[in-house]
Amino acid sequence: MASTTQPITQITLEEFLAQPETKPASEYIDGRIYQKPMPQGEHSTLQGRLLAAINQVGIPEKIAHAFPELRCTFGNRAIVPDITVFEWQRIPRRPNGRIANKFEIPPDWVIEILSPDQSPSRVIHKITFCLKHGTKLGWFIEPEDESVMVFLPNQLPDVKYGDEKLPVLEVLADWQLSVADVFSWLY
Repeated sequence: MASTTQPITQITLEEFLAQPETKPASEYIDGRIYQKPMPQGEHSTLQGRLLAAINQVGIPEKIAHAFPELRCTFGNRAIVPDITVFEWQRIPRRPNGRIANKFEIPPDWVIEILSPDQSPSRVIHKITFCLKHGTKLGWFIEPEDESVMVFLPNQLPDVKYGDEKLPVLEVLADWQLSVADVFSWLY
């Protein structure tokens, strides 16, 4: 299913945030609302397995935490990447130490998984927007050709295939994952 734009021509971020949540989630980009497509089998499998793999390494050591479909509001946008990863010390918290509900900062690592009929350019634009606002790493996973496009600040994207190792956050540097490892989860 393709992302759709609501018939509202322009609204403010505050007006958007005051609206009820939608399923699947909606995002606010440049004054417009875009509803994300409903995840399907490959997307859900990759998202779940990546979350588990990252959190298995990051949470016990208190170095990083991966979140599914977490709304991040910054740079006058409200986006909901498929996976956001925050280094432990940057996770927004309540005064009592619990994880906050609102994340009003960019993630350290953003992961997007292309869904059927989803606009690749809109997804890539979301990743580059995050990098312009301080995100350290972006992955654009393309299930159809089993590739991962890697985005790093101030560099051209690099497409990786097969046994090529994927870069991860520096705090997770002891953990390694190849493109083939990622797509093996679909079999």
